[in-house]
Amino acid sequence: MLETARPATWRVTLPHTTAAVPIARALIRTALSDTSVPEATAETTDTAELLTAELVANAVEHTSGEQPIELVVELLPTGCQVEVHDRDPGPPGDLDPAADLRPPDPWQEHGRGLLLIRMLSSACGHRRTEHGKAVWFTLPALPAPVY
Repeated sequence: MLETARPATWRVTLPHTTAAVPIARALIRTALSDTSVPEATAETTDTAELLTAELVANAVEHTSGEQPIELVVELLPTGCQVEVHDRDPGPPGDLDPAADLRPPDPWQEHGRGLLLIRMLSSACGHRRTEHGKAVWFTLPALPAPVY
């Protein structure tokens, strides 16, 4: 008997408000807890949820306008890729893994999101799109622990 696989790619339009962050967190958790991704461990899911929230929060905070943002979650055999699309073509900051990794000023409330994405993802970056940019990260699927 063949199983019906759920969609390998999810695209969701989110409001350009802070309300988009918990929606995105719930979506990535749901996508990775899908039975078609048995390799997704709690650690992978928690990391994906954290990094997705960072990307969405950055898109809301650092882009102007009322245009919605788009969350794209692609479930891959080797893990997942998450993209956040916004209407601002400007680069999001430095996502280059070879960049200077000095710790952020401990007295500042901001400046850790992109550092988290660079440190916890297997790859990350940004690219221009027809209507702005996409900022993305990938996570490998970690094998489930054997007990």
